[in-house]
Amino acid sequence: MSGTLYVVATPIGNLEDITYRAVRILGQVNWIACEDTRQTRKLLDHYGIQTPQISYHEHNEIDRSKELCSRLLAGESGALVSDAGVPLISDPGYRLVHSAVGAGIIVQPIPGPSAALAALSASGLPTDAFHFAGFLPPKPGQRVHALEALQEEHATLIFYEAPHRLLEALADIRTVLGDRDVVVARELTKIHEEILHGTVSQLLALLADRDMIKGEVTLLVAKSTKPREDNRPIEEAVEAQMRSGLSRMDAIKAVAKSRGLSKRDVYREFEHLPQPRR
Repeated sequence: MSGTLYVVATPIGNLEDITYRAVRILGQVNWIACEDTRQTRKLLDHYGIQTPQISYHEHNEIDRSKELCSRLLAGESGALVSDAGVPLISDPGYRLVHSAVGAGIIVQPIPGPSAALAALSASGLPTDAFHFAGFLPPKPGQRVHALEALQEEHATLIFYEAPHRLLEALADIRTVLGDRDVVVARELTKIHEEILHGTVSQLLALLADRDMIKGEVTLLVAKSTKPREDNRPIEEAVEAQMRSGLSRMDAIKAVAKSRGLSKRDVYREFEHLPQPRR
């Protein structure tokens, strides 16, 4: 019988931010696959965990995934961790988990800290919908193109960014997305934790005065306030509103408002269209 692969979230800074379950699992498995064994050793030493480590990173993950899946199929159990936070979230691990699932190996998540969610929870920006986009491309042209694809996203945008590229990223955000409200969360859970709130222009001015920006950065951008473009025919848009529970007249009002049209114009167009037989 095959073993189990545990995907274990680890602290993003403060070593106390780990669950009892995670500590227990890390101490019980046969091995721990680590992005950087030196970084993970600090955590393991802190909790007195002696489990053997195996290096698993972007440069060896193809071959190492095959090796680890073979060991799991032979009955061993292992844990996958990244340097900080949830594995696979802008970190290596996809190939191993994908291969394990394909081989019928049980994969269990051990939830815990995430810089993206920690920053979102303290940002003061809307949390009803969010879009995590990982790291923005380092090259200016590619970064602008990536931001253009998110212009009409009606969700709080979350990025990871390198500190030395933060000012460039903010400048491109202002150019492409406008002077929106943003949050820069730096060094979360660490001694020098800092969460800055303001418009893009305000934070650009604040950060430009610093000699250097250090630490891990999570960047959040407020959602677009522009209404979604709706190119559906009037009839289809009204009927979609009716299927959601609105009366015919309320559906007409909703479509008119969303498109900047008068209720009378939408009513006339809808009423002149052939109506489906009931």
